[in-house]
Amino acid sequence: MILADTSIWIEYLKTKPPVFALLQGQLEQQNIVGVECVFGELLQGTKILRERETVLRYWHNLPKRDEQGLCLEAGALSQEHNYLSKGIGLIDSFLIAFIRKYHVQIWTLDKKLLSALGANEIFTPPI
Repeated sequence: MILADTSIWIEYLKTKPPVFALLQGQLEQQNIVGVECVFGELLQGTKILRERETVLRYWHNLPKRDEQGLCLEAGALSQEHNYLSKGIGLIDSFLIAFIRKYHVQIWTLDKKLLSALGANEIFTPPI
């Protein structure tokens, strides 16, 4: 499974190549997991009802994992690794905690987030 972060979803929803085709393929293979805070960020950026409905449709159709307690784990992880001083906030810390707990890879364009990850934690799509 792959966690596509907000930066990937934004590119996808704007139908930007190559992300659009690559994420579409992963969605069709049911390889993408839904994470509440990512979709919360996407909803925060919607401008019209149609955009909101599109985001919610994806959210409702994606497989999910239990996120209970992960925000606290993320805060502890952030403190332990001093992420905040490295420009990595709580949501990105949450994503790191999520991928480590569920042994999934993350697909992101965020350079600061990438800097906190091990190579085996990063999804690099075949281009």
